[in-house]
This record gives sequence, structure tokens and C-alpha cells, in this order.
Amino acid sequence: MSKESPRVLHFFKTYYPDSFGGIEQVIFQLCKGTARYGYTSEVLALSANAHEQPIEYSGHLVHQAQLDLQLASTGFSLSAFRKFSALAKQADIIHLHYPWPFMDIVHFATSHGKPTVVTYHSDIIRQKTLLKLYRPLKNRFLASVDRIIATSPNYLATSPVLNRFRDKVVEITYGLDKSTYPSPTLELLAKWRSKVGGRFFLFVGMLRYYKGLHILLEAAQGTEFPIVIVGAGPIEAELKAQAARLGLRNIFFLGAVPDEDKVALLMLCYGVVFPSHLRSEAFGLSLLEGAMYGKPMISSEIGTGTTFINIGDETGLVVPPSDPVALRQAMSYLWEHPEEAADMGRRAEQRYWKHFTAEQMVKSYVDLYDELIRNHHGADR
Repeated sequence: MSKESPRVLHFFKTYYPDSFGGIEQVIFQLCKGTARYGYTSEVLALSANAHEQPIEYSGHLVHQAQLDLQLASTGFSLSAFRKFSALAKQADIIHLHYPWPFMDIVHFATSHGKPTVVTYHSDIIRQKTLLKLYRPLKNRFLASVDRIIATSPNYLATSPVLNRFRDKVVEITYGLDKSTYPSPTLELLAKWRSKVGGRFFLFVGMLRYYKGLHILLEAAQGTEFPIVIVGAGPIEAELKAQAARLGLRNIFFLGAVPDEDKVALLMLCYGVVFPSHLRSEAFGLSLLEGAMYGKPMISSEIGTGTTFINIGDETGLVVPPSDPVALRQAMSYLWEHPEEAADMGRRAEQRYWKHFTAEQMVKSYVDLYDELIRNHHGADR
């Protein structure tokens, strides 16, 4: 490896400061964390209002290509080819974030020849017809890269795609750095306590179809405990209409809130409820945030990382997906057994420190980057 700082180029369809989802959070943690090991990271993403010049964001550069077209959750951009090609020439490692079919096209079109890592964030679940058309490109793309990262043993065990490429799959679970989270003031904690009470269930996340929030609202029928929903997204109006139709008075839709408010709500909540019912929910970073703050969790068994974070009857309760009765019973059980709920929360936090810190994730990626760069330089000689 050269004495110069090795460079990593991350490529994904969206990134800070435009969007703040789970994958963006992982990329952010990797950019911050690998800098401690001497790596320089840059990110290329699409943006509807792209800046021609790179943006400095918390110590790393974010490049934006103009989003020209959005089709079936896939962004397309003509300028991305030129920008990716130029940035790839400077990079020692290309780090791609799957799934995003347009990325596969850019990868092949630019013939960059650099060691390539793909973090496999999720199978493609919803677009069944398009998936049939995409499958040959997807298989060629995954066969062409150096390493594919599975984010939990659960997902690896249940993904036919990952198992097809098992010889190049490495398991590296997601991790969070608690020290990067703000500490809310006593005034802010008091403000939220007065608004939503001192005892409530909390959901945090994008309001998308696979999050199972329609199931949570059904489960809330006939209950008294407050349920706070933090996040915005495409089905927000639909969910509010459902809550009104069901006559629910114990649901608080807060929309997107600043990080400090989110942390205040995580600290105050009684437990975290995470009803995602489809495999599009490959991990559940906001579920992990609940564990990080020592909260008992309720999630569904969907064969993904959610049940790697939340171990049934140990760190919380696990229910069948799409089952509002089971979800209601789980919430009622935790509500009525506060000592057991508190014990589960303590074990959840212990599990976070043991398995899910950003430092563990970052070190695993740095070791992989180092190995691929060494191998690449060896092959060049």
C-alpha cells in the first residue's frame, strides 16, 4: 500500500445532506470511522438539486450527480457516468451499496478496474416483474465484484442471492457509534415528557410500505398505551387516515424530528416497537438504536437482521409478521411486566456493546480494504 492515504469511493443513490435513511447512516459511520485508520472517503450520490462542486460533510466530501429520472425506486443520471469515472480513477477501493440497478450499469460502463466491495443491504422484494428483467445484469454484477458483505448471519442464511455467491460473501454486521449521538438537555426531555407522557412505545423510521405500520395501528385498537411514531415518508397520509378511521386516540405522529429530539424520545420511551413485515427490512438500524439506549424491543420474525438484533424472550419479544393480535399481546405483555421489560432492555444494551458498535464494523471493513488493496497491488506487479 502506498504511503499516501488510501481512498475509498462510496456510491449510492442518496446521501446526506439530502436524505437520512439507514444506508446513509452506515456510509456516514464508515466515512467517519475509517478516517481514524488513515483512509480518505468520498461519496457520490444522486440529487434532484445537484451541486456541481463537492460538499464537505462532517469531514468527508460528498459529490452529487443530477438525478434525471426516477423509475421503480431506481434513480438514473447521465452525469453520474462522468463523475463516477473521474472519482474511481483516484480511488483505491470502490464501495457500492446494493440494491440499485443503475449502479450496476455505471460499474460496467466505466470499466474502472479497481477492487470493489458491495454491501448487500437487501434483496429486491417488491418489483417482481422488473426483477426478472434485471436478474441477468444483477448476477453478472455480483459475479464481477471482489467481495459481497452480508449484514447479518440471518440474512445470509435466508437470501438465495447471497447463497449463490457464497464464496465471495463476508459477514460484517452494521454498527453504531453512540458517541456521535447528541445528549438532549433536561429542558428537551421535560418538553417531550409533557407532550407524550413518561411511558410510551416508540417507532422510529421512514414511513414506507414494508415497515408494517398499518399492522401497528390495527394492533393499537382497544389499547390505552401511547404509541409515538417518528419519521416521514410516502405513506404518511395513508397511515393518518387509517388511524382516524380506527378512532385511535393513543397515536402520536411526530413526523421527522432533529437528532436531539429523537434521542430524547429514545431515552424516555418504555420500549421500541418495530413491526416491519417484509424482507425489504434487512436489518433495522432504528431497532438497534433502541438496543443502544437499553430499551426492550418488539419485532417480527422475517428472517433478516431484525432478529439478529432482537433475540426473542432475551432482549424483547418476537412475533409473527402481519399479525396485529400477536403484536398487541406483545405490547400488552411488556406494559404489564415492567421489571421483565427493564431486564430485557439491559440485555439489549449489553448485546449492542458486544456485537454492534461502529468500531467493530469499521475495523472489519478496514481489514477487508487493506487485504483487497494488497492483493490488487500484488496482481499489478
